[in-house]
Order: sequence, then C-alpha cells, then structure tokens
Amino acid sequence: MKRTLKNIVYHELIGLNVTVLSHSDKGLVGRRGIIVDETVNTLKILDQRGREITVPKLYGVFRIMLPEKSYADIDGSVIVGRPEDRLKKIKKS
Repeated sequence: MKRTLKNIVYHELIGLNVTVLSHSDKGLVGRRGIIVDETVNTLKILDQRGREITVPKLYGVFRIMLPEKSYADIDGSVIVGRPEDRLKKIKKS
C-alpha cells in the first residue's frame, strides 16, 4: 500500500523527513531530520548535524514529508504504538 496523506498514520515512518512543529518540550520544537527508528512511544531523528535525537510522540505535532513531496501534519498521540499495531487499527475500522 502506497503512503498517502490519508493513510500515513498506518504506515512505517522510518526514512521520512520530519519537523517537530510543536511539543510539550519546547527544546524540541523546530528540530528536523530523517526518522531513523520508531519505538512505541518515540521517534528517533537523525538531524542535519548527524546527531540522533529521541523525541516522544505524545504531546508533539509532527510534519512528515511524504515521498511525493507533500506534507502531513500528524498529532503524536495518533501514532503512539508500534507501526504494525497501527495497521491493525485500519483493518478493524
């Protein structure tokens, strides 16, 4: 299944560009890079300086750039959980 604006929350996010639009930790706002790992509660982002930043999903809003260069703004509470569990949610609805 191709990643689109409508279904991005059900897909793997690793490899996509991300910007932290807002977060309860103000030090994370504006951070950007490539998602290199995803856990149940965090995104690991490789920034432009080559540093890996761990960002909690909860309490954040993220702008994800899709492969076709469109953007999706995603509330972190929607993507809390493992990618494979998010896919199960689409099958239940």
